[in-house]
Amino acid sequence: MSSSTSEPSKSEPSTLPPASAPSAPESPARPPLRVLLGISGGIAAYKSADLVRRLIARDAEVRVVMTRAAQAFITPLTLQALSGHPVRTDLLSPEAEAGMDHIALARWADQVLIAPATADLIARLACGLADDLLTTLVLATEAPVAIAPAMNHQMWAHPATQENAERLATRGLRIIGPAVGEQACGEQGAGRMVEPAAIVEALLGAYEVGSDARTDLAGRRVLMTVGPTREAIDPVRFIGNRSSGKMGYALAEALRARGARVTLIAGPTSASAPVGINRVDVESALEMEAAVMARAADCDLFVATAAVADYRPVCAADSKLKKSADEMTLRLVRNPDILARVAALPTPPFTVGFAAETEDPEGYARGKLAAKRLSLIAANRVGAGPGGFESDENALLCLWPDGGRRELPLMSKPALAKALADLIAERYAKRDATSLAS
Repeated sequence: MSSSTSEPSKSEPSTLPPASAPSAPESPARPPLRVLLGISGGIAAYKSADLVRRLIARDAEVRVVMTRAAQAFITPLTLQALSGHPVRTDLLSPEAEAGMDHIALARWADQVLIAPATADLIARLACGLADDLLTTLVLATEAPVAIAPAMNHQMWAHPATQENAERLATRGLRIIGPAVGEQACGEQGAGRMVEPAAIVEALLGAYEVGSDARTDLAGRRVLMTVGPTREAIDPVRFIGNRSSGKMGYALAEALRARGARVTLIAGPTSASAPVGINRVDVESALEMEAAVMARAADCDLFVATAAVADYRPVCAADSKLKKSADEMTLRLVRNPDILARVAALPTPPFTVGFAAETEDPEGYARGKLAAKRLSLIAANRVGAGPGGFESDENALLCLWPDGGRRELPLMSKPALAKALADLIAERYAKRDATSLAS
């Protein structure tokens, strides 16, 4: 166990400070976010020192818990010096546990962050084990939990690790990363821990103090589709569309910044998903439908930004089709309407649809709004003029039942996403208020 810090203002490990906020700042602000940082035993543990420093620089209060393996990579004394608090390492420490300190520590936290989270730790969390202090705290806390995976790319890609991560995501744990790049072993791939600056941004975005900070969707579970789908003709060719995914990713980030827990079902795009958002990659409409319906009953809001192909080939060829005749007939069958299926659930989430039209976008959007019984629809004109697919700008006409209407003028997609997130939060709050009153 590390010795206590020499700073007289800090408490001993067996006595946690009261939950009240520190002395009031000069201007009204939220109390500092209390972050319980767990560190497991991977080479990326060295980055945890920078992570603590950056969290404190953003006015968070940080307490650190380390696994036994983590201490092989970085010492508790380093983290104690940076955090200003003793580091906890043992579940059954006689000094700390005199007052059931692990329970008090679990209740103290506003946010639990585990970075790095190794494959072993992810597996133990998925099984609900409580065989050390860190896993026990995760079971004992009511605070949201986020993990930043870090491991060899083959370990991350292994079906067991993927199943464990998916299980944690369905329980509400937030998965930040991993990043793609060069690893300590010299290999390349997905498995690097996301850099500390990006982790802090992902973690504190919804908690930042300031007049623009909004957390009206805090804790709400948002399921989104984004990007195009590809419908295979043969192993080489496919039917697709020009959706870039830019608007969907921007909206996902805007909703996450308001405190929502966002899961993306993403078709193939060159755009990168925002840090801190769980992403499930799919290719075809049928794959997207399966991924959405497996999660739709557990979400509060469903936002369908994906441009799903309306039709797919009846049967994809097993080998590349050769040029032979002057003409070729391709038989197509209609794809399922994912948005309509979600909206038709016995207890549907708040459903947001999109309508990209080349003519009369308002007329077609109103028809979709009514036919699919949506909560909100956002329409835009594509194919001519600025905005639309592959552009960095867009404009939207938003409609909702009972004749509601709001125009969002041409602007950058990130700015437009924030404006649309405002409207979604506004309409969702009104639906909640109506439900409570009825």
